[in-house]
Amino acid sequence: MERWRDVELAWQRTLVIIKPEAVKAGLIGEILSRFERKGLQISRIRDGRIDRALARQHYIHHADKPFFEGLLDAITAGPVVFAIVEGPSAIAHVRNLVGATDPVKASPGSIRGDFAVELPFNMVHASDSPETAEAEIRRFFGEGA
Repeated sequence: MERWRDVELAWQRTLVIIKPEAVKAGLIGEILSRFERKGLQISRIRDGRIDRALARQHYIHHADKPFFEGLLDAITAGPVVFAIVEGPSAIAHVRNLVGATDPVKASPGSIRGDFAVELPFNMVHASDSPETAEAEIRRFFGEGA
């Protein structure tokens, strides 16, 4: 018997935010299609804007960093697209597809490696853990999401 067939992959949900610079560059379809081609599902999607107060709440874990204000400026600069992405081990798959936070360190073939040039303009946000994903989904889609 092949051992991999006995492994039950965890079905997960995660949040992806397509940031203003990617929306402006017309990359929404390209970014979402990478998740779908991987076999992940886009279960909910909406567009909107993130105001400064919500951005501050979202990035509060970076509040003591010197780049915090620039991060807030970048995410509030224009419209964004919010997506709930689901599938087996979705968080790890999405983070691999997105690439390293710093575009200089992101592998070619990843979203950031292919499209981003400099921080804080790295094209997308992706949740980093199941707990973070659920909190961020509630933050941007509401309690019933």
